Amino acid sequence: MEFQRDTRMSSLYWAMEVEAQPTPTVRSHRTVREVVSATTGDRTTPLLDQTALIPSPPHGRAMSSRPPAPTLRGFLDAHFASPDDLPAAPALAELLRRECAELDASLRRLEAHLAAAAEAWLARSAGARSDLARIRTTRGGGRFVVGGEQEAAGTATDVGLPELVREIRRIDNIRLYAEATLQLEALVGNLEDAAFSIVRQASKLNRKSNEAERKQGKLLHTVDAVRDIERELVRISSARPLWTNLVMAVDSRVDKTLAILRPQALMDYRALLASLGWPPPLSSPDTDKDKYSQIPNPLVLMNEENKDRYSQSFQALCALQHVQGIRELRQRQTAPVTPALADFNYYDRAACFENGLWAVDELVHPIASRMEYHFVKWSEQPEFIFTLVYKITKDFMDGVDDILQPLIDQARLVGLSAKESWVSGMVKMLVGYLERQIFPALDCSNQDQTTVGKPEVDSSWMHLNDLMISFDKRMQLLADSGIQKAACLSERLSRSLSVFSIYSEHPEWLQIWADAELSSAQAKLKSEMEDETRWSCDGQHDQLGHMENSFKFLLSTREDYKAPPVSESVVKTALSMIERGRALPNRGMQIQYNRSSSVRFLNDFFLVLRDRCEALQLSNTALEDQSLSKICVAINAVRYCENVLREWDEDTTFLDMGPEGSLFSDGTSFLVKLGTNYLEQIMSCILLEFEDLSWEYVQNIGSWSAQIALDDQILDEENLVVSPGFVASLDVLTDRTSKLKQYLNSKDFLDLWRSIAEGLDYFIYSSIRWGEVTFSDPGVIQLRVDTKALLHTFRPLCSRPEAFLPFLSESLRLLTMKKSDAQSMLEMLMDDTESEKCLRHQGFYHVNACQAAKILRSRNSGDNLVGTKS
Repeated sequence: MEFQRDTRMSSLYWAMEVEAQPTPTVRSHRTVREVVSATTGDRTTPLLDQTALIPSPPHGRAMSSRPPAPTLRGFLDAHFASPDDLPAAPALAELLRRECAELDASLRRLEAHLAAAAEAWLARSAGARSDLARIRTTRGGGRFVVGGEQEAAGTATDVGLPELVREIRRIDNIRLYAEATLQLEALVGNLEDAAFSIVRQASKLNRKSNEAERKQGKLLHTVDAVRDIERELVRISSARPLWTNLVMAVDSRVDKTLAILRPQALMDYRALLASLGWPPPLSSPDTDKDKYSQIPNPLVLMNEENKDRYSQSFQALCALQHVQGIRELRQRQTAPVTPALADFNYYDRAACFENGLWAVDELVHPIASRMEYHFVKWSEQPEFIFTLVYKITKDFMDGVDDILQPLIDQARLVGLSAKESWVSGMVKMLVGYLERQIFPALDCSNQDQTTVGKPEVDSSWMHLNDLMISFDKRMQLLADSGIQKAACLSERLSRSLSVFSIYSEHPEWLQIWADAELSSAQAKLKSEMEDETRWSCDGQHDQLGHMENSFKFLLSTREDYKAPPVSESVVKTALSMIERGRALPNRGMQIQYNRSSSVRFLNDFFLVLRDRCEALQLSNTALEDQSLSKICVAINAVRYCENVLREWDEDTTFLDMGPEGSLFSDGTSFLVKLGTNYLEQIMSCILLEFEDLSWEYVQNIGSWSAQIALDDQILDEENLVVSPGFVASLDVLTDRTSKLKQYLNSKDFLDLWRSIAEGLDYFIYSSIRWGEVTFSDPGVIQLRVDTKALLHTFRPLCSRPEAFLPFLSESLRLLTMKKSDAQSMLEMLMDDTESEKCLRHQGFYHVNACQAAKILRSRNSGDNLVGTKS
């Protein structure tokens, strides 16, 4: 490599010419070279040619090349060394006269040139002074300037001053740009000189300790030079964001230098490790005797001199990696203003080491070559591969921590752990081998038409991933150093410490694993889903009294929901897949895995629940007990799964599963709709069955009331029985209610019986032809008895079932009012403005004014009901 100081800043020249190009509309009175010369004095640099500032000799003549004599005696001694030289005196005198004449002519020309330049400068100065005077006079008050002079002053104010400001600003920017260019030229030159010295010293192949120390010192000097350049580039990027060409030119040259320095530094580091005896043998002498002993660590066995050499080499390599990481971090930043170098926070400093320490990785590489010799023999037994990697990592852990951690602390690499770096390097080594040898073979087996879909192929994938999960947990325990880490740093470390990082580069392998998990789960539950005993609800044949004692509304377990055992098996299987997916190092891979495994598995089970409900085909006229039991069990399974999915959504593990909402939101919505639909079907079947059995009775309400004899026994409400046409429907309703309470979970049963009660209330009330029939006193009493029987059906479920049959309750209140009160209410109901207010005042909140008037007119004009309460 050759560093030529006269040509290495050509890229900076180009950037300077592009970014400091004079504005074409404003005439520049000074060139860039004159500006730089004026601002830098007699400082020399390859960027600028200061000889352009030296006056040229007179036209047509060249200056005498013979230097003048220091003194007259010396001049005479030079020309008249002996008496023989005296005849040449006239010629010498003529030469001197001619040269004096030429010098006098040159002096007169210079005086004339100086006079012309001074005159021109005075003219420009006078013009500028005159313009400024006119500007001042115009801004102070234009009354003292008249005619054309006032117009000229206005033109100078409007046009001359802005151009003057822009010209001054442009010249100042050129000066600043040139200063920055000169400073960067010096810094980059120092860096290239130091790098050239390191490479030239390395070519001598001198391995003396003092030479190695000098080389490490020069390497640290280059790191300091890069830091200085970075500070200057950060300052320029912050203050002058448009000087991108200059920054890019410097970055290009610094990157080329670092591309030469890093291999050289790594080569020297490897040579030092080899001289220290690294890598050690992977087995100890006691292994053949079936005795386990820890492998000796050459880093622990170093003497003081070697420790000093290794410490210097390690810290120099860490410093080089740190400064290169800082450069990459600055180059990746997309913000328009780059923050100051001193403002880089702790996490940004650690970001450059997220792929591991170079010095630690160089400890791993020579061990990897020896370990892979054994890996090849265990391609069919990957558990041995993981065991060997864990053993080697553990055997060297204490030595690495004792030797390297103090060096990391001395290098001021805050937050970095030697344990984590060592474990991360070993994990990356294992990932590389799995990526080259193990996974491609499994992938070929999965794509082979003769083996695709076979259980042994899926078993191989799952077995390998089980080994990876166990290995990751053990390695995480080794790497745990007790340092409190922020979330973003922990996530970066988890990626580097996980074997599952292999899936980040190969998402197709992640999909194969998810498919294998799904196939295995479906195969395990296939026989269980076909067993009808697994679909039966535990305790569904218990006595009703026992069910009442266990009746509650805070449900959490499968038993609380009365769900079948198969639903719990499905949930546990899905949860096991989710737990296995948590080993993946980032959220994106976890989402992809879960959507292809656990989510698909659950959705398939939800479709099975829907198919079982649809296969029952509930009748509109008769609801069979077996169908009612099966559909209740299916609804219980739906509600149990829905509750489990909602709990998972509230878990912090699933909160960050993507911007599109919950991972299980679609499944939850499907279950909610499925459960609601079939609860409505049950309610519809019960209401239709009740309507079919009580249709004749309901149609005759009011017509039979006139036929009831008026005697004291009939008017006694306590001695009356339920109407014969109403008994069968009440018996069926009681049976259905008790079975639903036995089969259905308590929450859905609560909503269901209340909805049934409200439906029956509206059905009976709307079926009575109010205003067309007339209720006698015995007819009203009979209606009260029948309504009480209906309320008695729901009495075990609620202390005030009247609240869920509001239309019948309010209708009976209106029918049993005193004649005077009924007449007064009718009169108030005739007033449209007061009717609703009157009803609310009397406690009627469901029937409106028109309905209340019809009910009151359906009452005959007899006296109060005997034996009733008004």
